[in-house]
Amino acid sequence: MDIPNIRHPTSLEDFELLSVLGHGSYGKVLLVKKRDTQALYAMKILKKKHLAVKNQIQHTRTERWILENIKHPYIVKLYYAFQNSQKLYLLVDFCPGGELFFHLSRAKRFDENRARFYAACIVLALDHLHKQNIVYRDLKPENVLLDADGFIKLTDFGLSKDMSNNCLTKTFCGTPEYLAPETLTKQGHSFEVDWWSLGCMIYEMLIGLPPFYTKRRTDIYRKILSEEIKYPASLPEEASDLLRRLLVKDPKKRMGSSPLGAEEIKIHPWFSSIDWDLLEIKQVSPPFVPFLSSPTDCRYFSEEFTCCPARDSTVYDGSLLNLTNSPTYEGFAYTISPQLYRKNQDEGQVPRQAENLILRYIRN
Repeated sequence: MDIPNIRHPTSLEDFELLSVLGHGSYGKVLLVKKRDTQALYAMKILKKKHLAVKNQIQHTRTERWILENIKHPYIVKLYYAFQNSQKLYLLVDFCPGGELFFHLSRAKRFDENRARFYAACIVLALDHLHKQNIVYRDLKPENVLLDADGFIKLTDFGLSKDMSNNCLTKTFCGTPEYLAPETLTKQGHSFEVDWWSLGCMIYEMLIGLPPFYTKRRTDIYRKILSEEIKYPASLPEEASDLLRRLLVKDPKKRMGSSPLGAEEIKIHPWFSSIDWDLLEIKQVSPPFVPFLSSPTDCRYFSEEFTCCPARDSTVYDGSLLNLTNSPTYEGFAYTISPQLYRKNQDEGQVPRQAENLILRYIRN
């Protein structure tokens, strides 16, 4: 981790591009190293033109706000944000353990202890978001990352929603296999959709497939709305009971919907072995720790991406307006504050190589 530089705006030239970690329709994610301190980050690059065409501008603004303002051990942290005429750049924690999806697709399923550990971490992250009036709306294995120590971090907040106005939202969004029934019916949904998605994820971690999985999207929707879930006899009784309470089609009867919120889930017998206070401060041993040969080891990311050259191409086709100073992206730039650097240092999260630079900056 490096210190914020107030002498000049952060730009792409401040970073060395090392590897491609992922790629999507709106841009890609790179592993980068800051040239002055050697700190590593995941750089999310978003194309403004694609965001405008796909009506994703508000989603990007939401993600940018959440990353800056929501702080939790199990949620990725924003360190820098900047832009140029064509793209937006967000620099967050690099999690070398990769996506939970990567591990689950190879293991097929997790043992009960491993599934319980990840589920408990997710409960803490969702509980924190909900207490900040944020509904996540995109919980799935692809959005759960593993850090170098084996702890999780939630990422990708483009579909999240601020629920401060206490009104139900009717936006149809999310990934089909993890959508709650109330999202499909468009009758309005709130925080309860996250607990449904948690149930789907626990089911998948223990069984190997999401509860309503099928190849056709329309069949998935039909199953979610009308079919009862089949629970294998091999599923442990306490796990089965938890899932039956989370995967309730009526959101008002779903576990987590009562005034107790996440506490109702945390006291369920399936989580009886979890010390929530110690887990909150990462004073427990994860069931799996990534094996990393170096800080830049990308073995837990798909070779489909890591074999590609790490570059950020710029194409001037004459059709793109210079949107750098557009009101649409006003206030996008961000550099983490010295106070947060000091807090990270107290938590043992600041690499020794940057410690003296941070102290010098704060003293000056």
